[in-house]
Amino acid sequence: MGNQSTKRAPRRSKQAAGKAVRSSKAAVPAAAARGLALTRAFLMTASRERWLLALLASACLLPFLNKAFHIDDPLFLWAAKHIVAHPLDPYGFPVVWYRTAMPMSKVMKNPPFASYLLALVGSWAGWSEPVLHLVSLLPALGVIFATHQLAREMTRSPLVVAVAVLATPVFLISATSVMCDVPMLALWMFAILFWRKGLGEGRFRWLAIAAVLIGLGSLTKYFGVSLIPLLFLYSIWTKRRVGLWALYFLIPVLMLSAYQLWTGSLYENGLLSGLGDYVTQARSGNPASVAGSFLVAMSFTGGCALPALVLAPWLWSRRWIIAAGGLSIIGAAAVAFSWVPTGIPFAGEHQTLLAVELALFLVGGASALSLAVADFWRKKDSDSVLLLAWVLGTFLFAAFLNWTVNGRSVLPMIPAVALLLARRLEVAPKSDQSYVVTGALALALILSVWVAAGDAALANSARTAAREIHNRATVQMKRILFAGHWGFQYYLQSLGGVEIDSHQVEPTLLDIVVIPRNNTNTDIPRPAAGPEETVSIKMDTGVTTVGAGAGFYSSLWGPLPYAFEPVAAERYDLYAVQEFLENSPAR
Repeated sequence: MGNQSTKRAPRRSKQAAGKAVRSSKAAVPAAAARGLALTRAFLMTASRERWLLALLASACLLPFLNKAFHIDDPLFLWAAKHIVAHPLDPYGFPVVWYRTAMPMSKVMKNPPFASYLLALVGSWAGWSEPVLHLVSLLPALGVIFATHQLAREMTRSPLVVAVAVLATPVFLISATSVMCDVPMLALWMFAILFWRKGLGEGRFRWLAIAAVLIGLGSLTKYFGVSLIPLLFLYSIWTKRRVGLWALYFLIPVLMLSAYQLWTGSLYENGLLSGLGDYVTQARSGNPASVAGSFLVAMSFTGGCALPALVLAPWLWSRRWIIAAGGLSIIGAAAVAFSWVPTGIPFAGEHQTLLAVELALFLVGGASALSLAVADFWRKKDSDSVLLLAWVLGTFLFAAFLNWTVNGRSVLPMIPAVALLLARRLEVAPKSDQSYVVTGALALALILSVWVAAGDAALANSARTAAREIHNRATVQMKRILFAGHWGFQYYLQSLGGVEIDSHQVEPTLLDIVVIPRNNTNTDIPRPAAGPEETVSIKMDTGVTTVGAGAGFYSSLWGPLPYAFEPVAAERYDLYAVQEFLENSPAR
């Protein structure tokens, strides 16, 4: 018996070993299948989120397809139309944008890549508002998708991050223009994605793609060059040493150098070097103090990054809310009562309401900047360094380096603030209820769409006024001379109006002179007698971005990026030339 059992034992061990091998072989495909299923589910979730974001963004932006061209849109359009006929000379034509005709190369303070894109579309699809706004939807979606992808790498809530970007007034307003801001931001976001991928995987082709995107972003808007020091800092913090990756920054440097040489051969000076002179000259006449510029920039940051304000009670402790609220009230009072020089008038019928809104925006600004500081203080990793430098660098540029504080200068920090929001919500003790975040973002989105609608109504009022003035002049068989710029100039010129040039245009008795009240460069002497007629366009929007304390496009108009208040009608004064000739500088 003993011998039999001794002989059978090896047989049983062989059978057990065979079963183990077979089970292990079966476990490998099972594990692979589970991994594949999880990967597929993850990708499907990301895909569904992208589809949801595309639908939500389209629902917010498509209603503005017929928005009139506004503010600096005409400059980009005129350059694009000139490019169609002269593709190698984008700014080789004169324009009256100030008080007399000047070369476009001296007026335009942005590089021409965005205008080349408009020329590509307009040359075959036309120059209508719906066509160009529909095309402008593509870079807006690019920003949303790139932010969503970056959020998947940095946070556990990529959908929240992407929606937080969409739910900002600055993004919706900028995305409903044909200016360069959103295309630059799209290139900025994809450059960061490719650079992170190349640096993490050691794949130099991704670094090369990122470097080219940095160069294209800088040739879309000069602020894009800020990515070079930003990504250099991120890379040093990640790798702890300078490597071959640093050489790829030479690509955007060479692209910008070639642009400088090219424009220098076309115009008197290279356009890149001339930008610094313009900013220095513009800021030299700005009476704002450092404290005043800081407070205005904080107001614009809080108003533009609206989710940082509406979510503040769930992001911060009660002590932080009390301290930030108290300091914001003091800051609002300092601006309202001119305790600090800002160079901005702050007076009017609704001054108290504006002061309250200013205090709230200051709280929002404090929340946005505190997110960056707190995230770095907590983690001190390469992502927190990237986000801190991203937010603070943009803020410092908007507050102290740009010629004026405006929403367009704050826009580049919005994706970073959204990422920081999600990272903060992951550790904030009061953020465990998802419906709170959903409700707060829904409120921010509603308010942002409202602000964008107010800006669109302001833009459309200029187009309506231009058509009505043209119809009146046609009946009277008179030529239209006008002051003012922006969309009003674009539409009235397209209808045959002539911009007043103080050196060339001379009124005759067969002219009427039109001066808008809420526009720029309209400071020409008016007759002592009132206007013969006034064209009035009602503005029942309840919010404005230009005038009455609001200065989204330039803080020279007000310390708030936008203001919720009763909005006065847009008025255009029409003067008979016989009363105007004696006082007009055009004579």
